[in-house]
Amino acid sequence: MYNNNQVISYLQANKILALKLDHAVSGVRQQVKNHVETLGKGATRLLYYTSCFTDEYNDVCQQQKMEDTRFRNAVYKVIRHGDVIYDMFRIYFEEIFKYKTSEQLEYIKQRLMAANIHIAASSLTSVGFTLAVASAVRAGLNISLEISALAGQWASRGIAAVGVYGVVQKAVDSAHRLHIQFPAYYVALYAQELEMLYFLIEPIFQKAGASEAQWASNDEIVGIISRMI
Repeated sequence: MYNNNQVISYLQANKILALKLDHAVSGVRQQVKNHVETLGKGATRLLYYTSCFTDEYNDVCQQQKMEDTRFRNAVYKVIRHGDVIYDMFRIYFEEIFKYKTSEQLEYIKQRLMAANIHIAASSLTSVGFTLAVASAVRAGLNISLEISALAGQWASRGIAAVGVYGVVQKAVDSAHRLHIQFPAYYVALYAQELEMLYFLIEPIFQKAGASEAQWASNDEIVGIISRMI
């Protein structure tokens, strides 16, 4: 005869197992969905290249060639420079803080400290605060920038071209959304040939509502930084 504690323990254990199984299945399901989506984008992009054989669609072909070149240059930056994620956050916060006064920056810093987020800024200039906040946000993230994570993982599957072009198309779509949502930040990334890597941090920006910072109050900016970290 089971007593109440044994029954409760049994149910709790099975609930935990069920939740873990559901999480694992959901993870696999999402991974498969992402791969299928990437392959679909890649196939579509390759199909668009057939426009190169027709004069009336030459502009489409030239646009894709330019996007491919900019994606390649962005990946080279990852190889040569390393932590481009930090660079993208630094550029973002430069846009956000460049018109802030020392008093406004002090207010933001104090509000962040109240939320248990400590920004190690040696001086409360926009430049110093930008570097400190970008470092704090970057330190809290776990983003892999191995080239295999960008494209190489497809090579062993015999579908390298489709997979790589799928990644490129995702980068293009992400950059296009940024151009619409936050034009100033897009232009700043474009100048550094980094806009094609925005897709790596777009989920973080969407979760934090980061594009709203261009017209946000100081308190709202504090909320955005907090959600990023």
